[in-house]
Amino acid sequence: MLLAILVCTMASATTVLLLRQACGSQGGQRRSWSMLAGAALGFGAWSSHFIALLGYNTPNERAYSLELTLLSLAAGGGLSLLATLWMASSRTLPIRVFGSVLLAGGLGAMHYTGMAALQIPATMRWDPAFVGASIVLPALILYATLAGALSGHGLRRAVLATLLLVAASATLHLFGMAALTLVPARTAPIGMLVTPGTLAGWVTAIALAVFATGMAAQVIRTRAHSAYVESQCQFGELVKSVADYAIVILDAHGRIAQWNEGARKLTGYDAVDILGMPVARLFSIEDRNDDLPARTLEYARNAGSADGECLYLRRDGSTFWGHGTIQATRSENGTLQGYSFVMRDIQPIKEAKDLVAQTSMRLDTALTNMHEGLCLFDAEEHLVLCNARFRQLWNLTDAQCEAGTTLAELIRAGFMNPNGERHAEPGLTHYRELLQTASAHPDAPPMVVEFDDLKAVSIANRALPDGGWVMTCDDITEQRQSEARIAHMALHDALTGLPNRTRFNQRLHDKLGTADRTSSKVGVIAIDLDRFKEVNDTQGHAAGDALLQAIGRRITEQTLETEVVARLGGDEFAAAKVFSEAHELHEFANRLHGCIVGTSVGTGTFVGASLGIAIYPQDGGVGEALLNNADLAMYRAKAQRGEHICYYEEGMDETARRRRQIANDLRHAIANGELHLLYQPQRSLRTGALSGYEALLRWQHPRHGFIPPDVFIPIAEETGSIFEIGEWVLRDACREAKQWPGEEKVAVNLSAVQFIKPDLVSTIRQILADTGLSPTRLELEITETAIIGDKLRALHCLRQLKAMGISVAIDDFGTGYSSLDTLHSFPFDKIKIDKSFLLRSENSAQARAIISAVLALGKSLQIPVLAEGVENEAQLLVLESEGCDEAQGYYFGRPDTPPSHHRKAVANS
Repeated sequence: MLLAILVCTMASATTVLLLRQACGSQGGQRRSWSMLAGAALGFGAWSSHFIALLGYNTPNERAYSLELTLLSLAAGGGLSLLATLWMASSRTLPIRVFGSVLLAGGLGAMHYTGMAALQIPATMRWDPAFVGASIVLPALILYATLAGALSGHGLRRAVLATLLLVAASATLHLFGMAALTLVPARTAPIGMLVTPGTLAGWVTAIALAVFATGMAAQVIRTRAHSAYVESQCQFGELVKSVADYAIVILDAHGRIAQWNEGARKLTGYDAVDILGMPVARLFSIEDRNDDLPARTLEYARNAGSADGECLYLRRDGSTFWGHGTIQATRSENGTLQGYSFVMRDIQPIKEAKDLVAQTSMRLDTALTNMHEGLCLFDAEEHLVLCNARFRQLWNLTDAQCEAGTTLAELIRAGFMNPNGERHAEPGLTHYRELLQTASAHPDAPPMVVEFDDLKAVSIANRALPDGGWVMTCDDITEQRQSEARIAHMALHDALTGLPNRTRFNQRLHDKLGTADRTSSKVGVIAIDLDRFKEVNDTQGHAAGDALLQAIGRRITEQTLETEVVARLGGDEFAAAKVFSEAHELHEFANRLHGCIVGTSVGTGTFVGASLGIAIYPQDGGVGEALLNNADLAMYRAKAQRGEHICYYEEGMDETARRRRQIANDLRHAIANGELHLLYQPQRSLRTGALSGYEALLRWQHPRHGFIPPDVFIPIAEETGSIFEIGEWVLRDACREAKQWPGEEKVAVNLSAVQFIKPDLVSTIRQILADTGLSPTRLELEITETAIIGDKLRALHCLRQLKAMGISVAIDDFGTGYSSLDTLHSFPFDKIKIDKSFLLRSENSAQARAIISAVLALGKSLQIPVLAEGVENEAQLLVLESEGCDEAQGYYFGRPDTPPSHHRKAVANS
């Protein structure tokens, strides 16, 4: 029943979601969404009904009639589809009433046909009153449900509609079942039968289909909303950049909240000066005294908008005529959020109207106030007039722009020719070509002309009936520069200034094409910084960013235009170069390596670099394959000491595939019983008594046989499988140790990766509780690598474990990271000397000195020391002479099956 309710809720939510999607669509899309909503409701209700039937417990065998089961599905889905399609087509009261009745009837037909499909040795008798109630009551609930789903927005309405839809389905089912009385009788099955298992498969498929429909609808709604938000952002940026209109956003109290470039140019106020001020500041003093700003806002608040012409005041005290429109903006629930105020300067228009009735001097005033440069030519290419903006744009004097000046003279003076008189003839030819184009295409948009000094001008020519023409021009240099900056930002890394991944892929594609045309090769280099994390951890991310910036500068300074180096993200870089001779690529790689390894920041921490190289076409035919193969080579270089640059080899693919296969098989190793634990004894060198066992993990692969831990453990740490494996090892070792009759400890290794998991301590506590092992008999072995990543957190975790009574030993001491600070920060219960020192002790005085130093350190800190890898008596004598506390190794016993198995075998024998 709980599963039936869950599926019903899922179907109801999907139906409401799809109906709301239908209400927001038009035409064919509305019908499609409505049909999907009906299908989701009908099929979801059918799934819920039969899930409930499958949960019906009866001592008798039961089956389901195939014909009636399919008829039930068709009745529920078909009538629900028709009902929702009908209701989505109109929102009038009769339509909703009829749709609710039709939908309740469809669900009722589905329910009772589905009940008839149930084949059991009994006769079904129905109570008419309950049957009627099972149709009428859901119809009433469905009317309220669909009314809520088809009107309004917001999560609250959607949740309420979903709950009402669930209630309608539950009412139908409960009243329908209350109407049923089963009278035992021998009845013959009707038609073809379906077993409960088969029916369960059908129900599962349909329920999943409904769930997939809901998820798809939600994805579509999410993407649509994201597109809407993005378009709103783009629209906002466009509004801010509009220079011809003042666009102002006001809050609900009439204070200025946003201010665009057009408003600044029109009024002279910068955003910092005007934001937060009342909009009345823009009105003239006379209008303020007349309370015009407040009355206009009140009218817009009541009527929705207000517009008109009035006199506005600039920052310098001057006034201008403008046409303004104030629009009230409200939220979905009708609450006033503020106003939008759009104003345009109509002063030139008014002056132009006055110009006809007054003097020609007003024409010069209007032309002077134009944002664009303007000039008028007659049919003989003589200048008739021009405005001040035209002269300013082309750096011309009044004498050079007198009426009657020819087009050729104007070009020699600098018009269309900012590069000097020697370029006058090409400039005249170019401008006449523009005139011909404008004459052939009078409706064409203005043409943009760019000059060598990075100046860009938008020019529009309009022919006049008498053979002359009007030319307007606008300096769009800043706009083009802004566009260029945006384009650069889209294709370059903001931190280093190097190309980003998108730009690198474009450049690499071009270089592959060049290599094909010139029979050359292309070298693709993957670069990863070494010890970069150490810089971030020890000096902070600001130092890491400064280091990347310094590397970016050095790379930019030392690379050629024919070479490309990009930052792909983090500390990953990539480079590409077309070459013919191998030494060219080798020199490029060494140059890149030198740019990185010679860079330092802060306290002088130097980073290294590992480079992997793949060559086109021998190592790959496309950019992606080349970069992947270069990555493989780079990881080989990083793994090998002393190697900074590594070339791709074909076998690297196989190694990577083998690692992926091991990672995949490792996920199923526990379930398949392929992992097992062996136990190696640990003995006290003072008493010779057995002190405990170390649990060692082994993997017996069904195809590849024994796989060493040093092969699969790093892969498990990389893929995250180590969490499940580590918990299994700990649980199995504790369960085994619980069976030992003595008080021997069991030692279990913890991976450094396991310390990342926040619930490590609670997991260990739960395992001890489940297995019943005393915490004092558990010893956890960790390496210092597990601590240095986040030392404070790791030590806090270890103190919690120690407080529980668990022993903690530091493993592999003397290799890798080993510091007295770690021993001082946490009181370890044991120090384990790595077996590599003991193996070399017979022939290396240095190894024996290290063993003596560690043992002396343990004595001074009063921490017992255990030596690993004891294989012969000579090594044992070295340890005994130095006063070592404990030891383990082949000399005392090889890793073997659990000790409890040995005891059982002895008992049985």
